[in-house]
Amino acid sequence: MSTGYSTTEPDEEELAAGGASTLPAEALAKIARGVRLILEGIGEDPERPGLRRTPVRVAEMYAELTAGMREDPHEHVVPLPGDKHDEMVIVKDIHIASLCEHHLAPFVGRCHIAYIPKGGRILGLSKLARMAENFARRLQVQERLTSDIADTLQDGLRPLGVMVVIEAEHTCMTLRGVKKPGAVTITSAIRGAFRKDSRTRAEAMALIRGKD
Repeated sequence: MSTGYSTTEPDEEELAAGGASTLPAEALAKIARGVRLILEGIGEDPERPGLRRTPVRVAEMYAELTAGMREDPHEHVVPLPGDKHDEMVIVKDIHIASLCEHHLAPFVGRCHIAYIPKGGRILGLSKLARMAENFARRLQVQERLTSDIADTLQDGLRPLGVMVVIEAEHTCMTLRGVKKPGAVTITSAIRGAFRKDSRTRAEAMALIRGKD
């Protein structure tokens, strides 16, 4: 067992070889040093074979899970040229994975996005998923994540209305604390016509839920 702070530094070349990381090697090394401290703090030996590369792996994981912090979600809200549509658009069951900013524990679930175009302005369907992914890949709380997606779509596309619903399971309450596996948190952000017209809102919810 380790009895004190280890001076072993993460291999900078090994961290830099991550290639696809959105963080520079020195930032990854800083995370890896923190992970070593965690391992030592819980009484583990960071030098044992099963843990030797764990700090590097965790650093690369956090770089991936926070990649949205280094991207601009607004770049996805660009109307398609020449295409016109004025009926409700819904993309549902977009898988999201994010990190709770209170415990750095993952929460995973589904995001549903609905909007009513104005002036024929529509987005490529994949752009909605990319925007949701961008906001999810950062330290978040579900409530803010839901509002971020809705506000960015409302501001960038200027539709008649936007509705975003997220359903997620938070490991910070299923694996620790109250330990209630299966508990799902549902949040919604409603803008424009969806807020003003209960029938439009009900129609969107029925389509999201898969009801007639």
